[in-house]
Amino acid sequence: MPIARPATGNDADRQETSLHGEILLRLRDYVVEGNIPDGARVPERQLCEMLGISRTPLREALKVLAAEGLIELLPNRGARVRQLSERDLEELFDVMAGLESLAGRLACEAITDEEIAAIERLHYKMYGHYLNSDMHNYFQVNQRIHESIVAAARNETLRATYASFAGRIRRVRYSANFARKRQRWGEAMREHEAILDALRRRAPSELSDILFQHLRNKRSAAIEHLATVRDTNAPTAATG
Repeated sequence: MPIARPATGNDADRQETSLHGEILLRLRDYVVEGNIPDGARVPERQLCEMLGISRTPLREALKVLAAEGLIELLPNRGARVRQLSERDLEELFDVMAGLESLAGRLACEAITDEEIAAIERLHYKMYGHYLNSDMHNYFQVNQRIHESIVAAARNETLRATYASFAGRIRRVRYSANFARKRQRWGEAMREHEAILDALRRRAPSELSDILFQHLRNKRSAAIEHLATVRDTNAPTAATG
């Protein structure tokens, strides 16, 4: 369904801001969930029709996704989905593992009981999506949990650095859930149980190690999925 356009009146600016946010959310989800292949051009006309908008708000949203690292803007040629190599994934996931590991250690020193309770609620909400095989909502809540731990570290430099890298691997982090399918998904849930347990006990070294290994496991799954996709898409030799 097209996104509702802002009404005229005194609240038009506020509604326009809301519209921009909704466009951005839908477009980000569309790219993250793999609806456009890696390295492929962004189909602007198709997306405008899907979202019920003109080229101008679409291109504004694309600029944000480019800043996040999800897409690349091409001079006078539109945009394309950023394609990451295996080496790119190794480096990015290692950096993210280090950042989340540090965030976990700092969060244990500063997190409040209320923040732990909020993360618990997110965890059980995520578990419900897991039981229902609802990948879209599972992933959304999963990201909120990781972001909540980073926020609880009370370190703005860490938070900003984390955000700058998170966008670049958001798409592949989503697709990694399909590697080894249900087996990997079940492993990730068990890892999140351990994350929550260590956070409840405010065990900094333990939580730091769990988060680092959790991201390492994600890295392995992402690289495995990348290899599978590329093997699937590779041209086959003609047989005689």
